[in-house]
Amino acid sequence: MKKRTLELILKITLDAFPIVLLNGARQVGKSTLALENFKNYLTFDDGELRLYAKENPKVFLKNLELPICLDEIQKVPTLLEYIKIHIDSNRTNGNFLLTGSSNVLDHKESKDTLAGRICELRLRPLSSKEKNDKPNENIIEKLLKRDFKLPKKEYTNEVCEHILDGGYPEILKLSGLSKELWFTSYIATYIERDARDLADIRDIESFIKFINVLATRSGTILNKSSLSNDIGIKDITTENYLSITSRIYQATLLKPYFVNISKQFVKSPKVFFNDTGVLCSLLKINSKEKLLSSTYSGQIFETYIFCELQKHLSYLQKSAQMFHYKTNDKKEIDFVIEVDNELLAIEVKQSSSIKKDDFKHIIDLQNRYDKKCLGVVFYNGDMVVEFSDDLVAIPFGVFL
Repeated sequence: MKKRTLELILKITLDAFPIVLLNGARQVGKSTLALENFKNYLTFDDGELRLYAKENPKVFLKNLELPICLDEIQKVPTLLEYIKIHIDSNRTNGNFLLTGSSNVLDHKESKDTLAGRICELRLRPLSSKEKNDKPNENIIEKLLKRDFKLPKKEYTNEVCEHILDGGYPEILKLSGLSKELWFTSYIATYIERDARDLADIRDIESFIKFINVLATRSGTILNKSSLSNDIGIKDITTENYLSITSRIYQATLLKPYFVNISKQFVKSPKVFFNDTGVLCSLLKINSKEKLLSSTYSGQIFETYIFCELQKHLSYLQKSAQMFHYKTNDKKEIDFVIEVDNELLAIEVKQSSSIKKDDFKHIIDLQNRYDKKCLGVVFYNGDMVVEFSDDLVAIPFGVFL
């Protein structure tokens, strides 16, 4: 069992709120984390228990031994109203840990019901730091402190291994064909099942085709019309499928960055898969050789950096946001992170060498932006190269 960065944050929020909602994709480790912190645990994957909770919510809650974890709460959303009534009559922090593989709070009624009573946390797939037993190392913190120390060595093999494996804990126990079969089963079983549970999808084959086509777009600007045309569905169906894919934590739409620096900005989001193991499986990539030679290789490496940055940002315990940056005159930066009144402008280069010209769009932003801005290029090299106080190239290995 790998130590999770979120565990300390979970304990803090349980001390401060009567309800904590722990969201995340299927098989990401929510139940394992819950069982480590709660001796009382029930899951609504159990059909009989689910029916009991739906038909007799008051009696169900009355008979619970608190504190308790209720797993897969999205299967019984009506229970939230009765949990609210229970809490309002006896508010005790840490009594309820709710977990879900789709976000029950996406329903407006749920948010209104539990306002002021609940804290929502997101458990993401294992970061590379967590896999390497370094759960307390945070890349964003290191960048903000200008801590770029890294041994000079060859990182490519290990980085590729982390990309191919992704971050689902079960994968760490598998190898070879069993690993490939696990991903195939995950896509066919969990993604399809959660999509069916969440929405009335009449043509599940169309949705699975959508997932496969979307995989080829990970790390690119979202073009909904092109996506619809390639799949043969209407734009409104594409909108629905994108919403479902996001709500079951399989993909993220990264918003564009806007700032008043006399430029016109591209307003479309970028789309990213939330796990590179799933992404590589969908793209039929199962080896380092296939990964490095694939036409999607650059997109996959960018997706890996996106996933890692998202994990470190979510565990930062500071107000921070990430965007992509693209202007109508072709100035493009992969990621812009706002944190503590400072910018981190980040580019991803798959090249093993680096030159100052790789920072040109970052330098353009720095010249127009009146706040502190560190420019970083993550690349497939073996050493840290500092071009100036605010420009640095760092190997992908910093995430390991």
